[in-house]
Amino acid sequence: MPKVVVIDDSESSLQYMAHTLGAISGCEAITFPDSAAGLKWCLHHDVDLIVVDYIMPKPDGLEFIETFRRERPTAPAVPIIMVTSSELKDIRYMALQIGATDFLSKPLDPIEFMARTRNLLNLHRTEKALTDRAQWLADQVHDATLQLVEREREALLLMGRAAEHRDPAAGGHLARMARYAALIAEGMELPADTVDAIFAAAPLHDVGKIAIPDSILLKPGPLDADEFEQMKRHTSYGHEILSAGSSPLLTLAAEIALCHHEHYDGTGYPHRLMGDAIPLVGRIVALADVFDALTSARPYKESWSIAAAADYVAASKGTHFDPACVEALLKSLDLVHEIQQTHRLAFERTTVS
Repeated sequence: MPKVVVIDDSESSLQYMAHTLGAISGCEAITFPDSAAGLKWCLHHDVDLIVVDYIMPKPDGLEFIETFRRERPTAPAVPIIMVTSSELKDIRYMALQIGATDFLSKPLDPIEFMARTRNLLNLHRTEKALTDRAQWLADQVHDATLQLVEREREALLLMGRAAEHRDPAAGGHLARMARYAALIAEGMELPADTVDAIFAAAPLHDVGKIAIPDSILLKPGPLDADEFEQMKRHTSYGHEILSAGSSPLLTLAAEIALCHHEHYDGTGYPHRLMGDAIPLVGRIVALADVFDALTSARPYKESWSIAAAADYVAASKGTHFDPACVEALLKSLDLVHEIQQTHRLAFERTTVS
């Protein structure tokens, strides 16, 4: 039921307009002889049309319109009719500038009054329907986009796991290092959407290993110089695989794959980049990757304690790792323990079942 608020300090005018509005099917007239009380009500309730007299004790019609439009900026489509006995164009121009929709002159003509109010109510109803439809469509697009992003991330995770399964000793590495990368990014106060993107893209850092021969990837002993050169190519292979895509996440993942073995002092690979020339996401993932490797047990080594790994990365600040990334990780070591516990319990549940 459309609500029409009528504000006029003349009781007879209020009764007349309320009676006339009653002839419009389904219309509810809400009347106020006090403009201040009427304004307060309109600011806190939904209304479909406002009819306000110009000449009233404060606030007058102009002040009412100006205040309503200022205080209810989210309701600009609510039509307002100003009723006035003044024919001065300056008054009407001013009312239009501050947000009046239409005018009616006193004495009111009942046919004109009904026609104007009915037309404005129909217009407002149509605008509301269009707004609701637009919002519904926007919500549908938003939900569909979220589903696409979620599917993309799921595909990326599966791709990363495909590479991880070629190295059985690295179980759980992807999940932990992605959490560490997000933790570092948060500690550096990066935007939430950037943190989220790094978390999603980081597990693909070693996807290029799917192109490395098993004789090298699974070799139980140390690699010789030629084998190590082949192993280093996994960064370029990963970049080549991922850069074939066009989505922002794939672009980010390709960048991570290429530069996560660069060292802050320029001694890393594949391009021996130094300092800020290494993309920030590469510097973040480099630290997360090494930290998880240090604190994880492998066939060729025992796992390090969090404290020992923290001492190592602190000592490597400015050489292997970006100092800002190291500081961000070290101030969140309590959360590192929580991440390790969470993934240890998840692994235990998986193996038991």
